[in-house]
Amino acid sequence: MISFATTVFLSAFLLFQIQPIIAKMILPWFGGSSSVWSTCLVFFQAELLLGYLYVHLLHEWLSPRRQNVVHCILLILSAATLPVIADPAWKDAAFENPTWNVLLVLAAAVGMPYLLLSTTGPLMQAWYARTFNSLMPYRLYALSNLASMIALLSYPILVEPYFPVHDQAMAWSAAYVLFVVACLASARLSWQGVATERERAPASAEPTPRPPLRECLLWIGLAMTASLLLLALTRHLTQDVAPVPFLWVLPLSIYLLSFILCFDAPRYYYRPGFLAALPVAFLAVDRVIEGGGLGVPLLVTLMSLSLFVFCMVCHGELVRRRPAVRHLTLFYLMLSIGGALGGSFVGLLAPAIFNAYFELPIGLLLCAALVIIVLWRELQPRWRGLLLVALLAYGYRLGDISVDYVEDYRLVQRNFYGQLRIADVTDDELGVKRQMFHGEVNHGEQFLAAEYRRRPTAYYCQSSGIGLALDGLAGRGALKVGILGLGAGTLATYGRDGDEMRMYEINDQVVDLARSEFSYLADSAARIVPVLGDGRLMLEREPVQDFDLLAIDAFSGDSIPTHLLTVEAMQAYLRHLKSDGVLALHITNRYLDLRPVVAAAAARLQMTALIFDLDPAEGDAFCRHSVWVLLLRDEAMAGLPQVARTAERLAPRPGFKVWTDSFSNLLGILR
Repeated sequence: MISFATTVFLSAFLLFQIQPIIAKMILPWFGGSSSVWSTCLVFFQAELLLGYLYVHLLHEWLSPRRQNVVHCILLILSAATLPVIADPAWKDAAFENPTWNVLLVLAAAVGMPYLLLSTTGPLMQAWYARTFNSLMPYRLYALSNLASMIALLSYPILVEPYFPVHDQAMAWSAAYVLFVVACLASARLSWQGVATERERAPASAEPTPRPPLRECLLWIGLAMTASLLLLALTRHLTQDVAPVPFLWVLPLSIYLLSFILCFDAPRYYYRPGFLAALPVAFLAVDRVIEGGGLGVPLLVTLMSLSLFVFCMVCHGELVRRRPAVRHLTLFYLMLSIGGALGGSFVGLLAPAIFNAYFELPIGLLLCAALVIIVLWRELQPRWRGLLLVALLAYGYRLGDISVDYVEDYRLVQRNFYGQLRIADVTDDELGVKRQMFHGEVNHGEQFLAAEYRRRPTAYYCQSSGIGLALDGLAGRGALKVGILGLGAGTLATYGRDGDEMRMYEINDQVVDLARSEFSYLADSAARIVPVLGDGRLMLEREPVQDFDLLAIDAFSGDSIPTHLLTVEAMQAYLRHLKSDGVLALHITNRYLDLRPVVAAAAARLQMTALIFDLDPAEGDAFCRHSVWVLLLRDEAMAGLPQVARTAERLAPRPGFKVWTDSFSNLLGILR
């Protein structure tokens, strides 16, 4: 028993510890987009499906001892693929097709070990039931989910803050070798148990009837709904807060917690209580979708509690309908099919067929419909009618939410990097103002009237830190300016005859919209050079550009690509700056305090950091609140106006650890 429990616990721990490790490792290669995590989850769920299918076929087609031989050979082969380090060569092709390249790099780095880990839970349960003639192998499933949750929760608290990602991967690889040894020991114990299996089994035992197709489809639907809502709600958090491991693992841990509670003992799923909480959870998510300036703690709390209720209902109903042990592998296969379908819908299909985030309303409606289906036979006719009316009303409400995603916008587009929306609003005095939104955040705006359309607006107005810096450099003559993050192209308004503005943008849709919906680029007197690709990676490949100013403004929603703020990134930027050049960092953010990150990097690089926190006067139509930090060498100070030289200096936070490519900790800067 101890051998099986140890193998299951260790496999589940490693299975979910590798997910944030490898995702964080490849995140910078794909622009730091929150979609990287969604795509990673699709890969992990697909691997889980393959693992469960392998176990089911192994269980159905091969004799017990042949199962042991085949699995032991594959375990040894998987150990030969270690260590689990992603090949940096994939960075060169990352942007050609980011979704499929994420899947390919994961398959190359962790495919074989992850597949073998994914088989362990159901296989050990089947071997355990055979070895000990036990009717309670499902408790091993609860144990595996407990280990998974420990792995996830320990990562942002005990692993990420203290160890570089390369060291994390090497330690994981060493632990995988221990798992292989433990699994081989369990296989040996199962081999020994085969000889006495026939003696224990009654000769007259009747075969257990196979679950009908209708039941299998219901298992798939419940598992798919929980998986769909997990990814859709995680996407909401990581898109508009930060693609940070804590916000990856928290929803996934809640998802696993529901498995633990439901599979460990049915009494944990108190059906009347959770069914009563379900409408409250629907209302809470409705409140989050509407927005309204919810703070991080309240936003995360509402989303987490709602997800917990959804998952408890779906998984609780699954456990109530679980089959006899004989069909255990079929049951888990159906669960993995549902999980893979839900993940693939959110991570692969939805970005390709939808122009907005419609998968969340679809998941909510599917959850409500499945609950009615599950309860249908137990309900009296009048309750059936009331629930159908309630479902139609809720569907109408979700339809309104879906329409709000796209209504009153000139244009709505979506791809791997998120959703872009263009809206026109009317100012009583200045006329029509066109805005670009990425997620919920304004990424540039322009007044369309001829007398105002060349004026810089929002975070880039003349009173902002970047405006002061560009005005201060104007006396040098022709300037060469680099900009990471195009947005609407507002900074092009500062361009003069003879200037060159080199603009790096990862999302081709942003480039198209900046050209077709805004006139900043066309109106600029400067020579505009767009460069498509991740700004940092492009700069690392290019010869020295000798920029007078380099602006880093490549944020999506309120999330940040952390690889743009590391010391190595800063060094790459400085390579392209003149000795008296200025590095400008836009750190305006509702949820994250980026001051200590920039201050620590500036101290490490022995540069002066000046912070410009602009709070515009009430009624100022051209400026928004913005926070810019200018990093300068001593010789650059003389080239700025007096207002910049007397600005507040950004001091490092005592004890704050500088971010590097192998270490960053966003949990420590949440507001």
